[in-house]
Amino acid sequence: MSNGGGSMGWVVGGCVAAVLMPVIMMVAVSGGGEGAAAEGQGSGVGGGLKEGEVPAQYVPWVLKAGGMCEVIKPAVIAAQIEAESNWGPDRVSPVGAQGLSQFMPGTWTTWGRDDDGNGRASPFDPGDAIMAQGRYDCALAKQVQGYKDRGQASGETLDLALAAYNAGPGAVQQYHGMPPYQETQGYVARIKSLIPKYESVDDAPGKIPDGQQMAMPIPGNPPVTSPYGMRMHPILHVYKLHTGIDFGAAAGTPFKAARDGTVTFAGWSTGYGNRVIIDHGTINGDHIETTYNHMSALSVSVGQKVKVGQQVGAVGSTGYSTGPHAHFEVMQNSKYVDPAPWLGLK
Repeated sequence: MSNGGGSMGWVVGGCVAAVLMPVIMMVAVSGGGEGAAAEGQGSGVGGGLKEGEVPAQYVPWVLKAGGMCEVIKPAVIAAQIEAESNWGPDRVSPVGAQGLSQFMPGTWTTWGRDDDGNGRASPFDPGDAIMAQGRYDCALAKQVQGYKDRGQASGETLDLALAAYNAGPGAVQQYHGMPPYQETQGYVARIKSLIPKYESVDDAPGKIPDGQQMAMPIPGNPPVTSPYGMRMHPILHVYKLHTGIDFGAAAGTPFKAARDGTVTFAGWSTGYGNRVIIDHGTINGDHIETTYNHMSALSVSVGQKVKVGQQVGAVGSTGYSTGPHAHFEVMQNSKYVDPAPWLGLK
């Protein structure tokens, strides 16, 4: 197993060999998908998670960390956590790697932040660890892609990024690709083999039920907790139009595209919190869009083509919200309309 997070040692020929890793160039990683995948980068996975595989309390963090860049998707984050700690947040390796994502203390100092807002940045706090893992993975992906662009390395970017996580980016540069270390190669192979376990199999294509124009954006048959129409706003305390439908759903529940389209917005919006807007083009002569709001995490990015049933994020309670729920909207020619007829509810 990797000693994680740019660890300082690994098993070679049955013994632990110390490795002095070069100081890596610090790379800022944006939450908006910096390091977009170039042709041949080979992430090979989608943006959703298979239901029930990731512990529920970690789903929002895995989706958020897996939305930082194109190469490192949520299923990669989840597979890597299983390989590193088998979902044990208190794990400490024999060489001192810590927590869910097995960060060495020196590496944690650079990448660790108080992402969960509890007043401390700790590799033993799952939210902090998973987000630091995403930042570090994406930085490594960008760094090894740079090696490839300069002709200093060859191979799939994902494979090289995972190798760099295990053995250090200097080893990837030194060996012009995958390092010849048995543990590193086994680490990459194991994570690649685990990705299908976590990648959503019902992301695409889904299906719009017969007689409907859109599929339900929440799994199963969720209750409508607040319909479209005029109401007293629960936070602003003013009588105004409720521009969509609220469905009762637990935090972390997959929020899915209601039909095929293109993501035109994915980010923070005052009031709506984490929001995704999908443009579905022209339907029966009208321009149709859908929105997905108050999410705890996003799993798509602007410009991405999505299929009906593909996960766009996770149910949450961000923005003006009194608790976790799925607020879904339909816009017809840029005006909000009742989503119920589109979903076959009326």
